[in-house]
Amino acid sequence: MWRQHTAKQMIKYGAAGAAAAAATYSGIQYYQKRTGKQMTLASMYPKSSLIYADPLETPTPPGMRPHAFWTPPKRQEMLNDLKGLSRDGSDTKTEGDREFDLLVIGGGATGAGCTLDAATRGLRVAMVERDDFASGTSSKSTKLVHGGVRYLQKAIMGLDYEQWKMVREALHERKTFLNIAPYLSNELPILLPVYTWWQLPYFWIGCKMYDLLAGKQGITGSYALGRSKTLENFPMLRADGLVGSLVYFDGQHNDARMNAALAVTAAAHGAVVANHVEVTSLIKERDADGHEHVRGAMVRDNETGDEWAVRARGVINATGPFSDAILKMDEPAMPDIVAPSSGVHLVLPSYFSPKNMGMLDPATTDGRVVFFLPWEGGVVAGTTDTLCDVEADPKPSEKEIEWILSEIRRFLSPEVKIRRGDVLAAWSGIRPLVRDPRAANTKDLVRNHMIHESDSGLITIAGGKWTTYREMAKETVDRAITSFALRPLRDCQTESIRLIGSHAWSDTMFIKLVQNFGVDLDVAKHLAHNYGDRAWAVCALADHSGAQYPALGQRIHPLYPFVDAEVRYAVQYEYALSAVDVIARRMRLAFLDAQAARESLPKVIEIMAAELKWDDKRKKEEHGKALRFLTTMGLPDSILSEPTATKGSRNGYVNMQTTSDLNFLDPASYYRRGVFSAEEIGAILAAFSEFDVHGDGHIEVKDIQPLFSAINVPLPAEGIDAYLNAASIDHQNPGSSVEVEQIFDVLGDIKEAVNAKGRKPKGELNLNQIPTHRSGGGV
Repeated sequence: MWRQHTAKQMIKYGAAGAAAAAATYSGIQYYQKRTGKQMTLASMYPKSSLIYADPLETPTPPGMRPHAFWTPPKRQEMLNDLKGLSRDGSDTKTEGDREFDLLVIGGGATGAGCTLDAATRGLRVAMVERDDFASGTSSKSTKLVHGGVRYLQKAIMGLDYEQWKMVREALHERKTFLNIAPYLSNELPILLPVYTWWQLPYFWIGCKMYDLLAGKQGITGSYALGRSKTLENFPMLRADGLVGSLVYFDGQHNDARMNAALAVTAAAHGAVVANHVEVTSLIKERDADGHEHVRGAMVRDNETGDEWAVRARGVINATGPFSDAILKMDEPAMPDIVAPSSGVHLVLPSYFSPKNMGMLDPATTDGRVVFFLPWEGGVVAGTTDTLCDVEADPKPSEKEIEWILSEIRRFLSPEVKIRRGDVLAAWSGIRPLVRDPRAANTKDLVRNHMIHESDSGLITIAGGKWTTYREMAKETVDRAITSFALRPLRDCQTESIRLIGSHAWSDTMFIKLVQNFGVDLDVAKHLAHNYGDRAWAVCALADHSGAQYPALGQRIHPLYPFVDAEVRYAVQYEYALSAVDVIARRMRLAFLDAQAARESLPKVIEIMAAELKWDDKRKKEEHGKALRFLTTMGLPDSILSEPTATKGSRNGYVNMQTTSDLNFLDPASYYRRGVFSAEEIGAILAAFSEFDVHGDGHIEVKDIQPLFSAINVPLPAEGIDAYLNAASIDHQNPGSSVEVEQIFDVLGDIKEAVNAKGRKPKGELNLNQIPTHRSGGGV
């Protein structure tokens, strides 16, 4: 929302805003004096257009609130239902019972949302997903539940009612989102740093308008901070020139786990949901007039290869970036409606951001915004907005990664150094911007979402964003009910249907998990936050640790609170069928730390093998598939030919012995969190101590070259003066004192430079990003 403006422009905008506010206030006073009534939002809008409706009070039907140990139908039972059989596999259904009211293709946020909406209205609905729930864009978002501050700026500056309406609807959905899945979503304060004094009132007005537009569906209000308080709250921020900041609030969530909760909640309400089931073609029938109508699809179980027909009165295409593939099954000559855009995100260690506050860079080098947000123990940074091709698992390029890092470096303190090795994970999500094929100008992108109905009745829902998935689903199911003459038992219920895990969850639930199961405190908090009241069922599947405390739960990786029970729960309760399903979309480890996910694979695969009866061949295949997936999460392709690191190599000790064959040519270190190995640290410390003749922790500048020679450091051809300057070493004075941490800084920079050759992008970081007036600023 925050484009840079001159002081003259600010005076103009400020005067216009003041005039508008004065006119509004005068109008309200006149209305109240004339009518004797208090003006409210309800009196300003007709009931038919009022967007700030309270959540529906209709309770979930009796028996439809799954208890903490409720088990969803097994996958085979779901497949039997899809095949027109009873869930036990018997062929007892009538011809009418074999047909669904709706078949939803796509198990992302929109597809799962449509399925839950239809099921809670009493319709018989099935959903199939080629890969896994949230395997595409729905797991690769910015993790925000937001109205879009950039869209609001465009609405105001361009007097654009459609943009304004879109923000208003998204803010309404934000509140609903936080209500129906309280354990998976939360409010997050986001700081806007200000480096020009006249921007403070501009940002303040913008934030207050954002609050006001939310109405009674708003969350915590925005506020201003002075310079000292800004640095106190966000000490990593660049202090030079800082004036102060504005803090506004938006929502945040765990996107893939939210998607899984939608699918399982739909199953709890009677829907048939099946992942790893692919649509191979559409079934069409002709009516009495000879017109073709889509009446189902041929599907294939990608686990077994079985194929069969699924018949339905109507079909919804909710496949996001892959919408065109399904549309062409219906109409081969159909022009593409999706304009795919790649949004790259990085995850950095938690120490780069405060635990409970994010930041938005309001003015990147190309006029976009960059988010910097704490999430699940890491920090998410992004995003880009570049044209791309549609593919299942796109890879973020090194150029895109470096662009984000370069933007981050601009607003962080010079003392906070971010290098490529700090990137724990990186992913590219394809945002499906859409064109209306029936619009006068088919090149123009639809600003929000679009529902398209083909001549044969195939309904396609595309575009939009995570925050508005529920409203998109509602509109789509409404359209389907009308088009296919369906007879739901009730109106839309999803504004009040709480997702599975929400009913008995509380902020303090983790305490009971510690007391009753003896799980580690960090693990208990993690389980409560990611599973809600279903954490009881997760804990019941945990192995004994062999210790008095923690008594239950063996960690998958020592650095993260994911435990063995989560793997079993993912298989038994959430339809996980592959190692990637677990490490990426049930436990999120691949999104938090790709290397940790790699190291966890053997344990994850062994647990899944016991649950799913895998043989050694399948286990090897799963390991290979998972490694290939991790190369799309920021790890180099070289991991496909490297042996998995052993515990011994990770947990080496510092051996303080000088060695002459120390190898700084270590390509893997470019991607590694720690620059130096234990052996290198020992050699550096040993060499430093030999030159520290006084034993006071210092050497002199004249000792640097001999020290580097002692440990075989490959000196850059351009010399090391630039590296010494970066470490604040006075290299012009041979007798100047140098501390050991400065030596580590210099050697770290040299090692990164040496191993970055051929990996770090060269030249200008121009990404050919989609113009902000077409994309909304990449947010």
